[in-house]
Amino acid sequence: MSPARPCRGLRAAVAASLGLSEGPAGSSRSGRLFRPPSTSPVTPGARLLRLPGSGAVRSESPERAGWTEALRAAVAELRAGAVVAVPTDTLYGLACSASCSAALEDVYRLKGRSETKPLAVCLGRVADVYRFCHVRVPEGLLQDLLPGPVTLVMERSEELHKDLNPFTPLVGIRIPDHAFMQDLAQVFGGPLALTSANLSSQASSLNVEEFQDLWPHLSLVIDGGPLGDGQSPAYRLGSTVVDLSVPGKFGIIRPGCALDNTVDILQQKYGLLPSDGPCS
Repeated sequence: MSPARPCRGLRAAVAASLGLSEGPAGSSRSGRLFRPPSTSPVTPGARLLRLPGSGAVRSESPERAGWTEALRAAVAELRAGAVVAVPTDTLYGLACSASCSAALEDVYRLKGRSETKPLAVCLGRVADVYRFCHVRVPEGLLQDLLPGPVTLVMERSEELHKDLNPFTPLVGIRIPDHAFMQDLAQVFGGPLALTSANLSSQASSLNVEEFQDLWPHLSLVIDGGPLGDGQSPAYRLGSTVVDLSVPGKFGIIRPGCALDNTVDILQQKYGLLPSDGPCS
């Protein structure tokens, strides 16, 4: 795979490049399980860029130059249709343009992930949520939970690319509480597909060394240093995933690392009811 190849956009071209037959969009997809590429010696070279400071807080001069370099490099790769490893407020992730069919296919192939498993969408601002989702909760609820270690699942709008999770009318929205990721989403100027930086079914990553087997197949690795305490299992839970697609109710799809605070806000402040009985 050439890491920085342009986004082609046509499903037939993508299928041909991967040696796969083209399938129809929508729920009739067969749910292929992509095999991850074979590993090769790790040669990061210029693909590894270290953020100054922790990466979670914007750097001031004289370190600002390093921040800007990493931001420009990541935006350039994403616009070229590449897959980039990034730090978030929970785990290291793989990001690509959510509007590029070829890049979306690459993410599934890199992870060895079933294409029936959805990818989250990373945005830079709460205001952007209204463009890509049909929001049926108070704006204050979004402001209380975002940015933060949560993924809010809502009905997707027509603005999202048809090849992003075409098997579901819903989409999970992330705005990480991480300065670099917010800058990246805003400068990129469009939705980013985001998933954890690891092979499917393997442990999530809290530092870049933990997914070294993926480095040779990525265009760029942004190193934001260790996340959390770098080793505690509690930090590997990822974001708390909440279904807000049913008005007046919520469902916990994945407990994640922010469950208690999230449930308190949903129930105590906004009076939402659990969709499947009492929350534990």
